[in-house]
Amino acid sequence: MITEEMIPGMQGALPSALATVDESGTPNVSYISQVFYVDDRHVALSNQFFNKSLRNITSNGIATVNIVRPDNLKSWYLELKYKESKTDGELFENMKMQLDAIASMSGMEDVFKLHASEIFEVVKVDEVIMS
Repeated sequence: MITEEMIPGMQGALPSALATVDESGTPNVSYISQVFYVDDRHVALSNQFFNKSLRNITSNGIATVNIVRPDNLKSWYLELKYKESKTDGELFENMKMQLDAIASMSGMEDVFKLHASEIFEVVKVDEVIMS
């Protein structure tokens, strides 16, 4: 499902847009620092500031995220199904290390703090076609 071509869009060079909806269908879009490649069917999102998004995700279990390759701006929508939250372990530590690097490059070391790694199954991928 996730191809090698898509992985540069998950390196954190460009923020990704995360879309969720609440129980009444009201949409919420927020930018996130990191969509972390886990395997070809799973990603982890960096939970730093997305309280409303997380409430929406835990209430209905779905989200969509847009990833963009920084070298050619090719992008994809990933439809996601929520699996679990991790606050420790190898995946969490790898995401924390990458987030620290992103924060350092953007001068946001005191702002970026990883609260959790939110794990999702990728259920569908759509390439964004620019015309």
